[in-house]
Amino acid sequence: MKIKIAWIGKTKEPAIAALTDEYLKRISRFAQIEGVTLRDDADLLTKFAKDSKSATKSSLVLMDSRGKEFSSEQFAKFVGDYQDRNPLPLVFAIGGADGFGSEVRSAAQSVISLGKMTLAHELARVVLLEQLYRAFTILKGHPYHSGH
Repeated sequence: MKIKIAWIGKTKEPAIAALTDEYLKRISRFAQIEGVTLRDDADLLTKFAKDSKSATKSSLVLMDSRGKEFSSEQFAKFVGDYQDRNPLPLVFAIGGADGFGSEVRSAAQSVISLGKMTLAHELARVVLLEQLYRAFTILKGHPYHSGH
């Protein structure tokens, strides 16, 4: 399974960069994963929108507080089901401080929320990575997900 985590804007906080790298490394034991820094919504559309000629064929999932909420187990099932039935890379996109524009929203196959609370976009990335790692450990039946 190929996964890309795409975020808009340079990482300003060294602690966030370190956590991002750590989780990318952990997840790489379960799937091919890559972090992608994007300039803006237009850059995201060019690289990952299904109707863009230059885009990599992929399924775009937006992380947005107005999206569908999952428990960790439900998110693991989402990832596992995708892995079983879809060979295309799965792209999780985290917007900038202002979220995503309507053009990006209409290009996405899914919109998922990490919860109703607003998170700083750099923190949202770390939470997403942690939940992805947890999803793979749940799928593998690893004890990590039991509340640590």
